[in-house]
Amino acid sequence: MENQKISSISISGEMILNLHSLNNEGGEGNQIMTRQLTIINKEGEEYTVNGISGDMFKHIHTAHLINYAKVNNLNLCSNCKIGNPNRLSGGEELANFFSEKDIIDKDVINAVIEKCIIDDCHGVLITSIGKTNKNVARKSIIEFGWTIGIPDKNNTETFLHTKLVSDATGKRGESSNEGQNIFHRPANHGIYAFVCNIDVYRIGLNDITRVYAIDENERINRFKGIIQSLINSFLDPKGAMTSTQKPHITDFRGVVAISKKLIPAPTISAINPDYKEEITKIAENLNNIENDSINLSEFNGLGDLSKILADLMNYEPYSIPKIS
Repeated sequence: MENQKISSISISGEMILNLHSLNNEGGEGNQIMTRQLTIINKEGEEYTVNGISGDMFKHIHTAHLINYAKVNNLNLCSNCKIGNPNRLSGGEELANFFSEKDIIDKDVINAVIEKCIIDDCHGVLITSIGKTNKNVARKSIIEFGWTIGIPDKNNTETFLHTKLVSDATGKRGESSNEGQNIFHRPANHGIYAFVCNIDVYRIGLNDITRVYAIDENERINRFKGIIQSLINSFLDPKGAMTSTQKPHITDFRGVVAISKKLIPAPTISAINPDYKEEITKIAENLNNIENDSINLSEFNGLGDLSKILADLMNYEPYSIPKIS
């Protein structure tokens, strides 16, 4: 029996985080500033809340996916092997594929997809190839929104820290980072709205030619890597200041939506307290349009979520029909 196919996956949920500092705006003097966002709820009321950038979760997922690729012998470019965020953007490795007079966008995208799972799945902007100023973009397959504090359910405290030195009475070396230093660090807590989406059907797909640049086995292996790395991202979020402020994740509940067709898996933010009901209604309506296109799985805790995602690894990526 042929394995079931998945076109897209979305996660909408409420994550409870305590005593974390995963994302900051920088510092003023000896005060580290937590990241603040202004949002509007469904009643039109404005709130200022804590937030964690989608860039942070992209970074966390990428780090886990690199480790997965190394263990499972999946292709990585030289920059991604060492976690360099530039990836293939400079195109140094791509210069070996093309002559400077014969660089076509569709061929560049094929080379990007074949050469590296990270550039394929997390996207990249090629800004040059060799000596040419060639700009070619590979759009990300994996999308993370801001993880946003739900109004009236999040806050920040600031704590005084000092560096331990053998002689605290000695002079304070402000410029050389020697001696006794005093600084203030935030610790955030709250219930956060989390959203992400994965366009599974686009794994290995050249968006210009609409043809897959890698074979089906490679697409399946990359899909498994994406899902395993997503599980790892929730179990071990490697964000800012985690060496001493590892987040206390006390709960994560919400809905995983999967689409078996090219209808997008529905996503509604948990900023709306009725998000689960809204997603259920949308899924029912989409299934009336195209039967059995959307499946929903509700989770109440990381245990439930990890089981749902682990089960998805038995599926295979949906393939768009070839253009005749």
